[in-house]
Amino acid sequence: MSNALDLVTHSAKETQALGRRLGAQTQVGDLLLLSGELGSGKTTLAQGIAWGLGVREYAHSPTFVLVNEYQGRLTLYHVDLYRLDVLAEVQELAVEEMLTAGVCIVEWAQKAMSIWPQEHLFIELTEAGPDTRRLRLTPGGARAAHLVTQVRDFTAVG
Repeated sequence: MSNALDLVTHSAKETQALGRRLGAQTQVGDLLLLSGELGSGKTTLAQGIAWGLGVREYAHSPTFVLVNEYQGRLTLYHVDLYRLDVLAEVQELAVEEMLTAGVCIVEWAQKAMSIWPQEHLFIELTEAGPDTRRLRLTPGGARAAHLVTQVRDFTAVG
């Protein structure tokens, strides 16, 4: 897709900085879908997004509880689908309701691509070395395209 944005980060700190930039730009209703293998940086990016939203606590992967909720300038819902294999279980999480109240990050989002609203930002993370990550941001819809524009000029820190 021509409006996708490819970025490379060279440390967890840079991945978090990119997340901060995204988080600072998010609005109620923004859905950020994260995809990648174990260790690809999904939770690291989510931590940065949380900090960009003004969340003061450390965002942990909600693998065992499925959803963590954090308060910043907006409510952040951090969802992890790693342990879910049935689409109906994903639908029961009611992500649509979360989007009416805040921002939602979904890790392992590729497990349920058929149920996500058209308006979302899909971020695929790939490990490209011990500390290097490749990120492809693919917008679905105008709002997500605006988010991509906001980070297009991202320059890694450090």
